[in-house]
Amino acid sequence: MKKQTTPGNNSDKSKPQRLLSIDALRGFDMLLISGGGTFLVLLENKTGLAWIDWIAGQLKHPAWNGFTFYDFIFPLFLFIAGVSMAFSLNKGMEQGLSKAELYRKAFWRMLVLIILGILDKNQPVTFFDPGHIRVASVLGRIGVAGFFASLLYLNFSRQQRVFWVAGILILYYAALFLIPVPGYGAGNLTIEGNLVGWIDRNFLPGRLLQKIYDENGLITQLPALCLTVLGSLAGDILRSGQNAGKKLQILLLTGIGGIAIGLLWGLHFPINKHLWSSSFILLTAGMAFLILSLFYYVIDVLKFQKWAFFFQVIGMNSLTIYLAYHFIDFAHTSKVLFSGLYAPVPEQFHDALEALGALILIWSMMYFLYRKKIFIKI
Repeated sequence: MKKQTTPGNNSDKSKPQRLLSIDALRGFDMLLISGGGTFLVLLENKTGLAWIDWIAGQLKHPAWNGFTFYDFIFPLFLFIAGVSMAFSLNKGMEQGLSKAELYRKAFWRMLVLIILGILDKNQPVTFFDPGHIRVASVLGRIGVAGFFASLLYLNFSRQQRVFWVAGILILYYAALFLIPVPGYGAGNLTIEGNLVGWIDRNFLPGRLLQKIYDENGLITQLPALCLTVLGSLAGDILRSGQNAGKKLQILLLTGIGGIAIGLLWGLHFPINKHLWSSSFILLTAGMAFLILSLFYYVIDVLKFQKWAFFFQVIGMNSLTIYLAYHFIDFAHTSKVLFSGLYAPVPEQFHDALEALGALILIWSMMYFLYRKKIFIKI
């Protein structure tokens, strides 16, 4: 059978090994998505240490416009999903899978993630009262982005995918500024009057997380998708036969360019995670290119790898830790097991220590699965 290649990678002749940096970065990111930084947030204004208070502040979302490090966490995961996609789709093609088979795998993965997302965000699920079921979810967004990014990856070259991203972001920008919202007009980017919220209120079934909109609602899926597509471009760079120095140069320059364009665009189209504004997408994509280059350089080029093991254990079972944190009460178990240890500590620190104990328990569970070579993937 003739070997098939993807349009974006037909010049790549090497078969790169699995990169530890991708697993470690995914683990770092998923730990924060799942709530691994909660104990730091709970220490805010309790220690008298300004740096802890600053970190705690960076682990909260701003009310509307603005940006904190916590806003970067979910976009980074969408980006990493694209990086991994470049490896997995090419591996599938090398194994002889047709495009149709890869489409089906991506489609079923999307459906499973949507269902898991609904189960995750509705505990218990009100099956007999569908109006109170939240349809939008983090997992659903990952599934939808992965499916459509796969379609683009398998059918368009790298340059064409860049054009797709540019077109989506510009059209999204134009829609929010030019399409009038009843009662508010066009170009209204307030929490009450923006187009995103109006579409969610009128077309997204079920419960909306923020009542008047949902942060993972309908049309914000379009700009969010761009992060996965851009991640696939980064994956192509890592897969290429170029030397490590050249790969790092491209990643760094792309990252700096994304941040610069995002900040400039943000002067007119505010950086806003709730709206997934085009400026927000480019800013976080640029940051993702930079942090990926850092992890790749330190772990896979310099071979400083021992420290990354903590995150690797999580990154290789990212779906498991996300669902475990939501369905298993590790905080209660932590209190039962460890409250006697931290009883002498001032009471104001007990909730933070309980959260730290929960983090130890969830990592221990991930380590057990890692040692048993149990990796749950879709």
